[in-house]
Amino acid sequence: MSGNHYKGHEVSCCIKYFIFGFNILFWLLGMALVGIGLWAWSEKGVLSNISSITDLGGLDPVWLFMVVGGVMFILGFAGCIGALRENTFLLKFFSVFLGIIFFLELTTGVLAFVFKDWIKDQLNLFINNNIRAYRDDIDLQNLIDFTQEYWECCGAFGADDWNLNIYFNCTDGNPSREKCGVPFSCCTKDPAEDVINTQCGYDIRAKPDSEQKDYINVKGCVPQFEKWLQDNLTLVAGIFIGVALLQIFGICLAQNLVSDIEAVQASCLHKINMGDGPTVPSMPFEHKMKEI
Repeated sequence: MSGNHYKGHEVSCCIKYFIFGFNILFWLLGMALVGIGLWAWSEKGVLSNISSITDLGGLDPVWLFMVVGGVMFILGFAGCIGALRENTFLLKFFSVFLGIIFFLELTTGVLAFVFKDWIKDQLNLFINNNIRAYRDDIDLQNLIDFTQEYWECCGAFGADDWNLNIYFNCTDGNPSREKCGVPFSCCTKDPAEDVINTQCGYDIRAKPDSEQKDYINVKGCVPQFEKWLQDNLTLVAGIFIGVALLQIFGICLAQNLVSDIEAVQASCLHKINMGDGPTVPSMPFEHKMKEI
């Protein structure tokens, strides 16, 4: 077969480098999120005292950065190195991991629709737990303030939910200056104010309910969140469908690349078994005579 080129399967360079480029962005972004999470923990002294991770009664938002960043890092690493090195194990791991995430997202969406009342109760419980821990962590405090400002709400179902916090409750024995108040993020915004008045919520809940609505947002965050979902249903559905299609596309590309790699390996093995592999060039006649 000298002088003839063996025509067999080839690995698609387009698919290979598309997967590589796509995943290296996720890899770098995942590293950045994990780095931000570690930096936030170091600022709060968690890295020097690991046991403090479990001290909070509410959610530490840093966990979101760590979990999301860790998942993105693992996926990006497997897809990037698997495509670059044509490693079928890493590519299969990438596609299976991505498939599991897609299945979990789909299952969560179906369960959220079927058990929406239970989800509402769990969301109420989640918000109330975080209200209790409002002053315990600056990141949690910023997250709650952002939520209440964005959705123009206060508490889970109303401003009285802040009675759950030891600094804001209205009990007679509460020595806090914030007694019977709410955080500033509950206050209605005055367009004329350039500087945030962090004391605008002081003593608000000591006033009659009819007067409270002139100073703070009296609607709870759970019904406001439901209203936001209904008003932005098309946008939310579009985002979920877009993410799902992107995941399916990534799984298909990875499986296609795996098939190409395995086909090339099989064709090379078949070529060797048939004796079509590279042959060692024969020694020139003049060289043989010299050796003799």
